[in-house]
Order: sequence, then C-alpha cells, then structure tokens
Amino acid sequence: MQATKNISNSTQYYLEKEEQYGAHNYHPLPVVLKKGRGVFVWDVEDKRYYDFLSGYSAINQGHCHPRIIETFVEQAQQLTLTSRAFHNNVLGEYEEFITRFFGYDKVLPMNTGVEAVETALKLARRWGYDVKGIPAGKAKIITCENNFHGRTISVISFSSDESSRRSFGPFTPGFELIPYNDITALQIALADPFVTGFLVEPIQGEAGVIVPDEGYLSKAEELCREAGVLFIADEIQTGLSRTGLMLGCDHENVHPDILILGKALSGGTMPVSAVLADNEIMDTLRPGDHGSTYGGNPLACKVAITALQVLADEKMAENARVMGDHFRNGLKMLNHDHISIIRGKGLFNAIVIDHPDKDTAWEICLEMKENGLIAKPTHNDRIRFAPPLLITREQVDECLRIIGKSLEKF
Repeated sequence: MQATKNISNSTQYYLEKEEQYGAHNYHPLPVVLKKGRGVFVWDVEDKRYYDFLSGYSAINQGHCHPRIIETFVEQAQQLTLTSRAFHNNVLGEYEEFITRFFGYDKVLPMNTGVEAVETALKLARRWGYDVKGIPAGKAKIITCENNFHGRTISVISFSSDESSRRSFGPFTPGFELIPYNDITALQIALADPFVTGFLVEPIQGEAGVIVPDEGYLSKAEELCREAGVLFIADEIQTGLSRTGLMLGCDHENVHPDILILGKALSGGTMPVSAVLADNEIMDTLRPGDHGSTYGGNPLACKVAITALQVLADEKMAENARVMGDHFRNGLKMLNHDHISIIRGKGLFNAIVIDHPDKDTAWEICLEMKENGLIAKPTHNDRIRFAPPLLITREQVDECLRIIGKSLEKF
C-alpha cells in the first residue's frame, strides 16, 4: 500500500482488510466512510468531510435524501424483485413517468451505467440493420477519444486509455474513434454509409471535465440527422441536474435519439439505469433480444420516480447552475500558481494542476482530506469537484477556504 499520513489504527484496520481480501482494481483515498447526510460524510473516526465526488455524480440529491430513503424503505417492505418473467404493479407507472419526464416514447430499464451503454449500442446496431438497411455485420458506431463509458470488453474496445485496455484484448470490432469536440472529424466519419450511431458525452467527465465548444453538440446532432445516424448521448454523469440543467444536452437544446441515464437515477441508493428512445428505435427489439434479471424491478422503479421528483421539486439544476458559477469564480479568486486551468459547468468542475511532480494532485487531495473535504484526482494532474447539488452558498464558501488552505502547502 502507498504510504499515507495521519492514518489511525481503526482506519488502518479497514484498509488492510480491503488490501488482503479485495481485488486491487481501485486506488482510493485513505479514508473509510461510515455515514452520509446531505453534502457531508463521516469516517470511522467520526470526522466530517464535504463530499466533492458525490459517488461520481450518483448522489446528486445528497446522501440519504429523506424522501428517497422513505420511498426505498416503503417499497422494500412490499416487493423488491419479480424479474421480467412477470409483470409488477410499479414498472408501468415508472415507464410512463420517465418517458414523459424526458419526452420519449419508450424506456428500457437496466441497472448499471455500462449496462445501459451496452444496451444503447445494441439498439443502435439493430436499428442500423432493420431500419437503415446496413448490410449484416457491417454497422459502425463513432465514439470520441478520451471517452469513458464503462469498463466492459466492448466498451474498452473503443477506449483510448491504455490503462483500461492493457492485456484485455482481443477487442470488439465495429467502432471508430475520432477526436472529441471536432466537428470536421465527425463530418468526415459520418460519410461512411455503414455508420449507425454517434456515442458522445456532453462533457467528458473522467477525462477531467472537458467541456466542448459551444455549439458542438447541436452541430453534431444536425450532422447525424443529415447522415441518417443516431445521436446517442451518454448522460450518466452529466445528466440529472449536474451541469445546471436537467441534461447536459439541454444547454444546446439537443434531444438525443438515444438517451442513456444512470448514477443519480436512484439518488445513490442502488444501481438503476435507463435507455430512452422513440418507437422507431425501441420497437426493433423483440422478446428475448435483450434483458436483465434486476432491470425494471419494483424497488428500482419506485426509487427512480422519487429521485427524479426530488431533482425537480427542489430545483437542484438551478442551484447547481448558480453555485457552480460561484464556485468557479471562487477558484479563480484563489489565483494559485499551480492551478493552470479551471473548467466546468454547473457543479461539474475540475482544476488542472501544473507541477513537475506528477503526484502533486494526489497530495493536494490528501491535504484537503485533512482539512475536511474529499475529492479524487484523475489522470494524475486533474482534480474533479462535484458536490451534491443541494450545497448552499455558505458551504461553497467554506469549501473554497478549505481548498485554498490546502493549496497553500504547495
């Protein structure tokens, strides 16, 4: 294990358990959490922290939101799972609610985000063959460099991150990588008549909150429409009020042909994801073509309805927009030498650390932890800041002071 400072015996106990018995596929910050409420989490020593990762945007509504937990408990005491071998009395209610909420004909419920991505890819290919008339086995899907859509074999097949791909081949064919935020590259790729879909993140989160140029998404949608290609938006991280509107695509009035949701769809209580599309796309599926044991279970359906209602009722998108502007302005006011770039939209933000030591971003995160705020670096030199969307102005100001104090050591 990497050496860290100020680790208590109690914390060390839990870290050693994970080190001995768990697969080493994550490198977490050395903090062991036991409780969460709103924007805060507490560790096993009862120290309180601001959570500035929010479960990678799965906890937009805040930790243990009382309305979501009430719904969860109430439904868990009634019925949790039937499988899709039978109907249940909640699925249709949820399907009607979410399709009307986002303006689509149909939804296909899944569990994890990457399952939803795989579902969208299958839908796009089926549509390409059955509706567009692409010859069997020839369908192509365009994706972007530095994307992050999950870690299944098919999804890492179109990743440009070598750490995600190393020693996992052979990879799934049928994907073409182009630069992100490059309309010319997209236009050239769309000239191929075998292209059936363009999969894109409205903001590239894992890459370090890369915000494309204004007009990129709307122009991409227009080009896809002209080429007879499906525009597929992965809104798993950018959706559900995180960027200051309900969807990241809403900033450019883009209505994706296929919309992928996950993470905060359950308010951080359980894996819930969804793929939404209109009938022309969704009706290409027949019984047995796709499915999931837990997808559409009544517990997930009830929780998702409440999670969406909470976002709307509590105007969390509006708060994300206002607090995000205030937060970025506050970061600029710090005027710190090692912050080379500040970028983001709403409460989806990142800073790029300019320092010759590649571990500096990690060390800054350790220092912030000591001062009561937890965040996590990505790609060595970038630190994401994504607190729950109910954060107040006073709390943002306190967090800016913590970040500033932590940076003083560097």
